[in-house]
Formats: sequence, structure tokens, C-alpha cells
Amino acid sequence: MKKYAKRIAAGGLTIAVALTLVCTSAIADEENIVKTTLNAGLTASFEQSYYLNDSETMKNAGLLNTPVAVTDESAKTLIASYQNLGIAQVEGNLNVRKEASESGEVVGKMPNNAGADILGQEGEWYKIKSGEVEGYVKAEYLMTGNEAKAYAPSVMRVMATVQTDGLRVRSAPSMDAEVNMTISTGEELEVTDNSGEFIQVDVNGDVGYIHKDYVEVGTKLDHAITISELRYGKGVSDVRVALVTEALKYVGNPYVWGGTSLTKGADCSGYVLTLFAKYGVYLPHSSRAQAGYGRAIKPSEAQPGDLFFYGSGSISHVAIYIG
Repeated sequence: MKKYAKRIAAGGLTIAVALTLVCTSAIADEENIVKTTLNAGLTASFEQSYYLNDSETMKNAGLLNTPVAVTDESAKTLIASYQNLGIAQVEGNLNVRKEASESGEVVGKMPNNAGADILGQEGEWYKIKSGEVEGYVKAEYLMTGNEAKAYAPSVMRVMATVQTDGLRVRSAPSMDAEVNMTISTGEELEVTDNSGEFIQVDVNGDVGYIHKDYVEVGTKLDHAITISELRYGKGVSDVRVALVTEALKYVGNPYVWGGTSLTKGADCSGYVLTLFAKYGVYLPHSSRAQAGYGRAIKPSEAQPGDLFFYGSGSISHVAIYIG
């Protein structure tokens, strides 16, 4: 059986739209996989590129630069952007809780040296906002006041924040270079050279090049990580997570050929089109037709909510990847 795949949104396991589970290993043959991305509730441009190379090779070639230095002016501007700066001082991560209590639900985690705005105080707890996370942290683990302002520049970094989904990682600073990976909206990469049309960045110890038109470069402190990012990885949107959560509600419901009801019964493509319509993505009622939408990706790039297509000789089935 030949397998095909197409990317649309979400993350976790692979759930077939026919309401049966499909192992990801069953679609691991990259030569026979075609994938496409539809971004639920998002618009994206896929003409831009982003490049990656082995760090040791680049070092030996003298091309891997040290991180771009934070200027005094940019540090002052960043500090001024916080109403009341707090900086996490922990080994590992600082839990951010929904309530000011040790039993409160964890809604995010602040890495050591991550910055936050202190919104208020309740006893031994600070209410904070850091990145997309808002909640409570133990006051004893947060550096504050003038001490935090003086310390902040030493842990700031110049970062490139991706402004579009599907930004491509290539092997050299050229639109013609080989694509090695893609990266999602909102991901941040440390800048090692921003003097040209292509910005050099550090990607998990490897050097990459990304076109300046598709990122926003600025001085930043690290910030809290959302629970979605902890579960599925950085760059996985809440829309994708919500789609997967919704999809799992209907596992076990009847399979009905030609059906589109999530409760009374649906076939694979009917299940997908009804589910995705809830998130503003409208697809035809055919797995083969759905495979014509979106953008091709590698299986290794799959994120929660992406679609996998497969069949014998031609596409005849579709499944939602949930991570």
C-alpha cells in the first residue's frame, strides 16, 4: 500500500478520520508521502526560506558567528517595556499557577532568567504575565526592582521571531539552497549575524540563515512556556491543540460512508471537513480532493492537526496527526 500525507493542523498521535487509530510508522516511507499544510485560522506565505547547516562544518569553515551583542540602548528600551520587571531565579523552571496556591493548576513554566511583568502580589505570591502565560509564581523565586533591572542586560539576547508559518530552513543563505526543515510562527531564534539580506541564526546548536523579510529582530528576555508548548513543542499554536482536543471527542462514533456528522457518523474525509470547518478551514468531501490543498512537508515536520493521506495505488484515506 502506498502512503501519502498532507499537513493541515494539530498534534499527538495519528487518528484516522475513519475514526480508527493509525500508527505513524505506517506512513513513514518518505518516498511515497506527499504532505500539505493548511493553517487553521491563520494565513501564511511559503515563498520565504530559512536555512540550516551542520555546526561543526560551519565552524571549520569560519562561518559560525558568536551571538550578536545586545546594545545599551536596546537593553534600556526592553527594560522600559516592563511596568514592573521580574526575572526568574531557579534551577530548572518556575511553575506559573492559575491560582496563588501550591495546589493551583500549572498554566506555564518560566525558565531560569526568564522575564515577566509583575501585575500584583497576594501574600507570598506574585501575579505575573510572561509571554502568553499569566498566573502566579512564588515571590521568593523572582528577582525584582533595581536588582532585576541591573541584572537583565546580562541575560538578554538578540532574537529573530518568525512572523509566518512554514518558514524554511536551508543549507545556505540562498533561496536556491536545499530545504532541511521548516519552522512555525512565533518561534524565536538567537541571531548570530544580521548584517545582510539573510540573517544568520543559531538553531539548536546548528547555524541557519533566514530572510529578514519574514522575521522580526529584537532584544528579548526569555519568557514563560505555555502548557501547549510543553506538550507539543514550541511553535504549536493553541488552534492546533484545540483542534486535536475536539477531534478526540468523537473517536469511537459510527463510520458512515458519505457521512459528515461528528456524532451520528462520518467517513474519513467527512470527519475532517466537518472538524476543520469549526476552525475556519473549508475542505471538499473527498480525501483525494483534500490532498490538493495546503503545502507539502516532510513527515518529520508534522505538527498536531496535520493531515496524512494514504491508499493502495492512489489516495483513498485521510488521518489527522495528533502528535
